[in-house]
Amino acid sequence: MKFLTINVHGWQEENALEKLKQLANAIHENRYDAVALQEVSQHRESDIAYQNIRTDNYGLLLNQALKELGSSDYELFWDVSHYSFDVYEEGLSLLVRHPNVRTESFYITDSTSLDHWKSRKILGGTWEINDQLISLYTCHLGWWDDAEEDYRVKVDRLLDRVEQNNQPLLLLGDFNVPDHVKNEGYDYLLSKGLYDTHQLAHEQIGEHTMIGDIAGWDGNQQGLKIDYIFANWQADVSKSRIVFNGIDGPIISDHFGVEVFLK
Repeated sequence: MKFLTINVHGWQEENALEKLKQLANAIHENRYDAVALQEVSQHRESDIAYQNIRTDNYGLLLNQALKELGSSDYELFWDVSHYSFDVYEEGLSLLVRHPNVRTESFYITDSTSLDHWKSRKILGGTWEINDQLISLYTCHLGWWDDAEEDYRVKVDRLLDRVEQNNQPLLLLGDFNVPDHVKNEGYDYLLSKGLYDTHQLAHEQIGEHTMIGDIAGWDGNQQGLKIDYIFANWQADVSKSRIVFNGIDGPIISDHFGVEVFLK
C-alpha cells in the first residue's frame, strides 16, 4: 500500500494551478492508494459544484486533472474547517481509489466556528484496501504552545473518536509539532500508542517537511519535520520518503510531502 500526505497551501501559492498539475502527475504516476491533503480551499462565493464543494475547490480541480491523465478511479472527500484569508473556505481532503465503507468529519477544538481560524476539523473514515479494512484520517492540528486550544486536548479528542473502530488506522497530515523537540507534541502523540511510519521504515529518505519562515512558523530559520503518517500498529514499512522538496519532485507548497510504502 502506498500513501501520500501534503499540506498544499491552498490557493496561497504562486502559480498554484501549475503546481496542482505537478501534484496530479505525481499521484497518477505513483498510483497512491490514498492521498491526504490539508489547506484545501475554495472561494466562499464560487458556485456550488455539488454538495458543499464549489467549482474552484482545490481537491475537485486536482481530481479533474487526475481524470484527464487517466486516473479516473479516485474519489474525492472534502469538508470545510474554517474561513481563511477572509474569502476562502479552508478544509481537508482525501483522494482514495478503493471502496469506501464510511466517512465522517468532526471538530477536535473547543471552537467549532467557521469564523475562527483555530477551528480544526478532522476528515476520514474506513476503506477496503486489498481486502482489508483500514481507517484513514487527514489531519491539520494547531501548535503545542497554544494556550487557547490545548494540543493535548485536541489529540485526545481525535484518538477517542478514531480508535473506536478497532482496526488498522493511519493519521496523515500536518501535525505542527517538530519531531526533534522532546517532551512536547511529537512525544505526546507517540505516548498515545502511535508509531511514526517514517521512523519505522526500512528505508528513510529525507528529514524535513518545511524549511525556514512559513505561515505559523514566523522567524524559524531551520528545517523541521512537522508532517507525518502515524499508524496505530507497528507497521512493516518498506520505505518512507520526503517528496516535493526540490530533490524528490518539485516544490509545490510551503510544506513538503511524505509518502510511505506499507507491506
